[in-house]
Amino acid sequence: MTPPCVLHEDEHLLVVNKPAGWNTHSPAPYAGEGIYDWLRHCEPRWADLAIIHRLDKETSGVLVFAKTPLANKSLSEQFEQRQVTKRYRLVTDRPPPTGELVVRSNIARDGERYASLPTGAGGDPAETRFAAVGGTLLSPKAGGPSAVQEIGDKSVPVTEVTAQPLTGRTHQIRVHAAANGFPILGDILYGGTPAARVFLHAAEITLNHPATRDAVTFRAPWNLAEEPRLVLRTAMVEAPSTTAFRLIHGAADGWPGWQVEQLGDHLLSQSEAALTDAQTAQLSAWLAQLDLRGAYHKHLDRRVRETKTAQASPQLVLGEPAPERFTIRENGLAFELSFTEGYSYGLFPDQRDNRRRLLTGHVAAGFSVLRAACGVESGRVGPVGPTQHAARSTILNCFSYTCAFSVAAAKAGAHTTSLDLSKKYLEWGKRNFSLNDLDPAAHDFIYGDVFDWLRRLAKKGRQFDAVLLDPPTFSQSKESGVFRAEKDYGRLVTQALPLLKPDGILFASTNCATLSPEEFLATIEVMIERAGRRSTQQHYVPQPPDFPITRDEPAHLKTVWLRVS
Repeated sequence: MTPPCVLHEDEHLLVVNKPAGWNTHSPAPYAGEGIYDWLRHCEPRWADLAIIHRLDKETSGVLVFAKTPLANKSLSEQFEQRQVTKRYRLVTDRPPPTGELVVRSNIARDGERYASLPTGAGGDPAETRFAAVGGTLLSPKAGGPSAVQEIGDKSVPVTEVTAQPLTGRTHQIRVHAAANGFPILGDILYGGTPAARVFLHAAEITLNHPATRDAVTFRAPWNLAEEPRLVLRTAMVEAPSTTAFRLIHGAADGWPGWQVEQLGDHLLSQSEAALTDAQTAQLSAWLAQLDLRGAYHKHLDRRVRETKTAQASPQLVLGEPAPERFTIRENGLAFELSFTEGYSYGLFPDQRDNRRRLLTGHVAAGFSVLRAACGVESGRVGPVGPTQHAARSTILNCFSYTCAFSVAAAKAGAHTTSLDLSKKYLEWGKRNFSLNDLDPAAHDFIYGDVFDWLRRLAKKGRQFDAVLLDPPTFSQSKESGVFRAEKDYGRLVTQALPLLKPDGILFASTNCATLSPEEFLATIEVMIERAGRRSTQQHYVPQPPDFPITRDEPAHLKTVWLRVS
């Protein structure tokens, strides 16, 4: 997999075009992956990726990572000795500099901001060269196709300015631009006019290649007409191998309480209220811009179990209706969806990266998910591991729903057992197998209560190379009664562990909002210890980057991969 954000890759370097709204690296243990973390754990060849320099979360553009110790050493020295040339582009709606402007000052931290101080007044010396590109750009009214928007209801003339930082202080360009009367559009931290994003872009970087020592220049294109939300998504999602992802994730994307997903040729809108005029206009604009057929809206009702199927199903609001059953693609796999089956349409997009991990056999840097399999059904060799084995890995997928995890594992060559309380969803899962040229008859599908079947399988002495636990937050069955993830996840882990082979993989995931990551991980570790076992590898992941995590929109998905001895 090579995501669209990659500009260049060779033996020593990985160069990407970082979109605005994505951190360079994770700001905290459970705060979501930065682009560095996501890339490093995405491909085995990027396992040793090293950060050489950083861009602010809201700054887009060229970001260079080292892949080898040689590159790490060489680039670190070049940055320290100021041998690297960087050029940025910014947009401002204030009077730009006349001619070239050289700003020299000291920069010091001032709470959440940084301040420009006179030379010698504390802080660190910083120097930036600015120059107006010439002419003005006229931004359209809010709601238009350009990213330069959301500036009230009027058209505002804006100017593009180039910036060359000769030093590398945090927020340097932003601080120097604001201190000299032309704050960057969207940079409200430093007095800029509110806009769709902070309009600062790392356009170009020139350095000496660590192997050849020749000067090389990498450039990242910047289109002011692109909408930041779309740019973020298209940086990580490779079309046409993936056609399902989230476009709006509530407050993280400036729309509290509203979620929108692209699912093949249709949009699915979800909220607890009816669509507003602004939301309908946004959906209509996307239908045209993305060349999609129609948009549906689903009313999120906490009393969903009391609602009839037709009422709980999404309703068409714009364009053409979707077929009763239609197919989307994810990481090259095909999955059947339906807007006529009630509250759930057949797939959870926030588990996309975890399904990729099963498909590729690569959980994270230095962490392979399964023994390599012969890949008989898929027609290719299974996951790449330290050695190749003829034996197929075995996977137990509990609460399997429409068996998407099972499909990914089976396509990698594993034998899967899918367990669910719904016959309808298991049949749906079999259709997903067939969509991907997998024979459902070569795999096991078990209908029944998960806790009951965990006991039965344990009594039979069954064990698996991996056990997948992704239960609903709340469920109820005649055999086991009520299950609440917040209180009962430990009980689930306890019953699953006897079915896990030594050095097997335990996948545990939940979207329970009242269960913190710390409590979730502690509960699992306690249960593993009580079973007389221990985890020898652990990799925690939140939801994928198209579900951004912010203060206003905290993480909902918590997932840990564990190798258990």
